[in-house]
Amino acid sequence: MRLKGRVAVVTGAASGMGKAIAELYAREGASVVVSDLNIEGAKAVAAGIQTNGGKAIAVKTNVADLNDINAMIDTAVNEYGTLDILVNNAGIMDNMAPAGDVDDEKWNLIFDINTKGVMRATRKAIPIFLEKGKGVIINTASTGGFSGAHAGVAYTASKHAVIGITKNTGFMYAQKGIRCNAIAPGATITNIVSTINNVNEFGASRTKVTQGVIPRVGQAEEIAQVALFLASDESSFVNGAVIAADAGWTAGF
Repeated sequence: MRLKGRVAVVTGAASGMGKAIAELYAREGASVVVSDLNIEGAKAVAAGIQTNGGKAIAVKTNVADLNDINAMIDTAVNEYGTLDILVNNAGIMDNMAPAGDVDDEKWNLIFDINTKGVMRATRKAIPIFLEKGKGVIINTASTGGFSGAHAGVAYTASKHAVIGITKNTGFMYAQKGIRCNAIAPGATITNIVSTINNVNEFGASRTKVTQGVIPRVGQAEEIAQVALFLASDESSFVNGAVIAADAGWTAGF
């Protein structure tokens, strides 16, 4: 077991990539805090892990709420004694609006969840990792974090910021035993599309330029395998990196 005895927090773990990561981590021996705003979904995932012999608890978390973020990490420490792995996976999409059409309300919501939530959870975890002299942070970025052609301006900017957080954190704490990496999934089957509403037709039409060259759509379990590698000792020399998991979608441009 590659994560035996370790404690992991996975946000957005009631479905999609977060669920696949939580389940895989548990199979590899980790005790998992299944965090999601959808508490019923989180409880179902945790129950499934327990049924299969793993350790997991569900925590209701709005990653846009500082108190919820702090409570999530505190729960991991109170329940399992420590924290070893933080996976900042929770996120939502925008409505494909370009800069000329984006409104402040949408911009603020996207950044509160996709970016500020990552910063706050990282900030809460760092003192624990510093005391231990080790720790792993994995952020779910996006191919939209280095391409301007995959979403609207708010989502694109938020994921560029996540990549910046990842690189800065990896560099800053590199000598403290803390590693911070990001996964940039391409088109992957999840329910994030359910967070899209009032689609901006112009912005959506522009993203179709690159959608037409997607090699294939990925599965959440494929992203989970990357997250397992980054959480394990096998990636001990990987820090501040962004791994594109997109079947080669962005390799040519």
